[in-house]
This record gives sequence, structure tokens and C-alpha cells, in this order.
Amino acid sequence: MIDGSMQAFALTLDKFLDHAAKWRPDGQVVTARDGGRIDRIGYADLRERSVRVSAVLAGMGVKTGEHVATLAWNSQAHVEAWYAIMGMGAICHTLNPRVTAEQLATMVVQSEARILIASVDLAPLAKQIMAGAPGVTRLLIIDGEAEGGEALEPMVVAERGSVPWGQFDETAPCGLCFTSGTTGAPKGVTYTHRSSYLHTLRALQADSMAITREDAVLAVVPMFHANAWGLPFATPAVGAKLVLPGRHTDGASLARLIAAENVTMGVGVPTVWLSLIEYLEANGGVLPSLKRIMVGGAPMPPALMERIEQRLGVKVQTSWGMTELSPCGTLAPLNAPSVAAISGRPAVGVDLLLTDADGVALPQQRDVEGHLRVRGASVIERYFGFDTPATDANGWFATGDLARIDAEGNLIITGRAKDLIKSGGEWINPAEIEAVVCALPEVSLAAVIGRSHPKWGERPILLVETQGEVSDEALLESLRGRVASWWMPDAIFRVPRMPLASTGKIDKMRLRSEYGAG
Repeated sequence: MIDGSMQAFALTLDKFLDHAAKWRPDGQVVTARDGGRIDRIGYADLRERSVRVSAVLAGMGVKTGEHVATLAWNSQAHVEAWYAIMGMGAICHTLNPRVTAEQLATMVVQSEARILIASVDLAPLAKQIMAGAPGVTRLLIIDGEAEGGEALEPMVVAERGSVPWGQFDETAPCGLCFTSGTTGAPKGVTYTHRSSYLHTLRALQADSMAITREDAVLAVVPMFHANAWGLPFATPAVGAKLVLPGRHTDGASLARLIAAENVTMGVGVPTVWLSLIEYLEANGGVLPSLKRIMVGGAPMPPALMERIEQRLGVKVQTSWGMTELSPCGTLAPLNAPSVAAISGRPAVGVDLLLTDADGVALPQQRDVEGHLRVRGASVIERYFGFDTPATDANGWFATGDLARIDAEGNLIITGRAKDLIKSGGEWINPAEIEAVVCALPEVSLAAVIGRSHPKWGERPILLVETQGEVSDEALLESLRGRVASWWMPDAIFRVPRMPLASTGKIDKMRLRSEYGAG
């Protein structure tokens, strides 16, 4: 007996742009520029230009498996660079411009990238990186020209060569992204074509991102933050319009762009949408095309979620993920109730497990708090440069999050294990205190950290960024009867603007350094 067989169709990321160029050639990628100008290009032309960028890089000696670094905002040229690098079998190492030059140089030294592609306004930072990473020998500038760098655009226009895409195994690495380092030293996460391809298919499911050909998706989440949550792959996969804000993500700029491009879906961290809401509340205006907003990367304050849904008339989809998950782990479906604390359910291809502190699975997996572990086709197995696995013997990755899973399978993140405060030998969970305080309409953001105490070891203190008048007593009153009496913060500090890490999360490392001493 001879069994039949199926075609060996490698799951490589170039196929998403190939598909869009053939079946949705006029589908647009839109980029906002300085001065209100907007550039747009169809998927067919975008693919042609991306192939030319591949040829330019090949002419500079870039080989399969080599890292090419990018230091850039969300723009057409950055998308072209992504597909050019990944399509030819090289690895795109995205750099976060909100991190220090010293940290970025350390990352580039590790990846051994020889070429750095940078947005024009980031050229000074790129040069600082090169000073600390002498292995980088060429600086290519996109979205303009800068002294000390080579403009990529004239090379692309003049290039007539072609480089075949997809000539490698689907398990080949395609991207490198370092974690934010908000709880420790940044570590590199290597994505493969297969892992990102399967992540895209999972994200497009009806109970997940559910993006369709009719959508115009505003990707405010940066391309250097966990692959912009996969949007540069998901949008061409279905032929949706991809709208890129460039370097301007303030409320006014986003409002203009949403209105001009009839954006139906916006994606970004909660603080981005806070700036949009504040702008609209101060200046008026409506955004009738906008139907939903997807948030992640940081906890969603309930009061902000309510403000967004009421002011914009949109559905807010909460989510949870990590750089190590490519990054989406769970997402609230469109028809789910609007509950800020709920991060949605996992789609097929990713699995969740609650354990005790020693990694032993809890006998009951519903309505109990445990340490969250994950495994799946798009979940990390080993960090870049490490020879030991990041998973346990059964393939589970410990996320560092504390969580519950309700009867419907919804994930509820209850805190970070590293954020727990040990007071008098007992644990206090800051996330529970923060959730209560953030429910107050006068509070925009709240953070609870431990402060050194001579008797108890640590005691909680509360830091708040407010948008209206609220007394310390009112803040404390909101907690009475909701948390244990010994969890009550010893002090309250008001900050004009909550410090945020490079990914938009509250920077608790900075707060601890400034307020954590006794």
C-alpha cells in the first residue's frame, strides 16, 4: 500500500505578502508623516519594493541566518524592511528606541548584526549604538536622509536585482526581540517563521482578533514591541488596510488619522487610548468609523475602559500576552461582556496551566489563584544565547504571572509574582489594590509598591495619577472592606505623570528606586 501525500507548503512569512499582492493588490498600507501628510501604497507595490530591499541587502553581503537590526517607528519603509529581511531568510532584530543606547548596543553585540536600518529622526541614537557595537558597519536611513548614514530609498529605486524568497525551512528563525526588562535584565526571544505563521492564523480566528478584508487597522503598538502583536502579518493575510502612525502617537495625531482613514480597529496599550480620550474630551469630535479597540501590554483600568466605550461608542477587547508568546496568549471575543479584569480565553494552539510556587499543577484549575504557565506552537522554548531551556520538563513556560481561570475559561491576571509585597511574613498582592483604586473615575493610573520597613520588612504605598479631585481619604475608603486591613497602604503619593516603561507599562523598577527606600 502506498499512502497519498500532501504538498510540502512551508509556513514562511513571505507567503502573507505574496498572498496580499496577488489577491488584494490594491489593499493599502498607509503611513502618517510629519505635517499631516499621508503616504499610501498597495500590497502589490509594497511586495515589489520589499524584494528590491532584499536585493540591496544581498548586495551588501547579507546571508541566510544573519541578523539585520532595525531601529524604526511604524512606517511603510519599516514594513518593507521586515519582509525584505525575513523573506530572504535573514533575521530581523527589532530595537526599541525608548531604551538607552548602551542597552541597545549590548543587544546588537549579542546578535552580531552588521547592518542597522534606522528612521531618520533616530539617526543620532543609531550612531550612539554603533559606537558601542563596532560590529555594525553600515547605517541605512529610512523615511528621509541623515548625515552619517546612507539613505536606503535611492538604493531601492535604483535596484533592479531580485532575491528569491522562502528558500529555507519553516522552522528557520525570522525575528529577534528583547524583553522590556521591567522586572530584570532584558532577554532575547527568537521567533521562527512557523511560530509566527501559526500565531497569525490563531490571531485571525473569529473569537480572537477577527480581522477581515473590510477592516482598517491602526497599529499604534510599535513594530519593535513583540512584532506589533503580529499585525504586519495578519493584515496582509486577509487584505485589510494597515494604518501606521509613524512617530506621532499623541491624541490629536491619532484622532486625525482615525478620521482620515476611516479606521475600524485600533490596537495599542491602554495609555495610548487615554491620550486619545483626553484630546477628544478637551477638543470635541467624534470618530464614527471606529468600532473596536484592542488593548494589552498593561492592565486595563476599569474607569478608563468605561470612558473609552462611552465616549467613542466602541467595544474594548482586553488581552494578555508576553514577548515570549509571540505575543498573544488570550483575547476577549467581540461578544464577551466588557470586564476590564478579564483577559479573554486562549485560542487553539496555546494552552494554560495553573501551578503552585514549585511548579506543581493545581488539582483544581478553575476559580483558584495560581502561578501561570503556558505552552504552544508560538511559545518560547529557549532564550537567545542560552543553552538551557526556558521551559520545564513537560514543556510549560513559567510566565511569572499570578492568575485565575473562571468557569468560562477566561483568564484573569491577578498580579506578578515578583511584585508581591512580603509584610510581616505574609504576602500582599499589589494588583488587587490597584484594581480597586483604578475603578474610581478620578484615577487614571495607580501603582502599589513595597517600601522598606524596619519592623515589617516591607509595607505597601500607593502612587496615583488623577484626572480629577479625589482626597486621600476617598482613596483609602474605596479599599476598606475590599482588601484586608493590613493591606491598606501606609502612604499615598500623587504623581503628575506615571512613569512608563518602554512598552507602555508602569515602570515599577523606577518607582521602587524613587519611593521604595524606608
